[in-house]
Amino acid sequence: MKVLVFLADGFEEIEGLTVVDLLRRAKIDTTTVSIMDQKQIMGAHEIPVIADVMFDEIKEEKADMVVLPGGMPGTLNLKAHKGVEAMILSNYNEDRYIAAICAAPSVFAQLGLLDGKTATSYPGFEEVLEKSNYVYDKVAVDGKIITSRGLGTAIEFAAKIIEILKDKKTAEEVLESIIY
Repeated sequence: MKVLVFLADGFEEIEGLTVVDLLRRAKIDTTTVSIMDQKQIMGAHEIPVIADVMFDEIKEEKADMVVLPGGMPGTLNLKAHKGVEAMILSNYNEDRYIAAICAAPSVFAQLGLLDGKTATSYPGFEEVLEKSNYVYDKVAVDGKIITSRGLGTAIEFAAKIIEILKDKKTAEEVLESIIY
């Protein structure tokens, strides 16, 4: 399994890094990808993070899942990046997973990928996801699309990804190991 987590200046640090941390604990090959012009990304709360690779280094890769953390203006930076858009569409069209948390499900909505799908997001984005079957669950799964509400649901979001990519037992073991 190969997971790519896209990072852009202004991303919500907890949402992006919790996913990376827990997936790596589950022994899922997880790579952070800078979509900016350098590997160092500045989080929404002024926490600098060094990505594993630059987007150009992986743009031809086929990942089992692409993950978008939320945060502002991180989500807007992701939304504006044509390479990220192409990888999301490739995963969706080739029946591979796409996942987003907080404001980032709006990127999927903008592409029409949530039309008629069960999805959730950060409060206030319901209108952007108006064509979805919007729910207020911490994590929503519809086929190969996984969405979540925000920073407070990042652990559940990551656990659901582990459960889907590996199994429920592995997800439970990771949660137990972090005293969740």
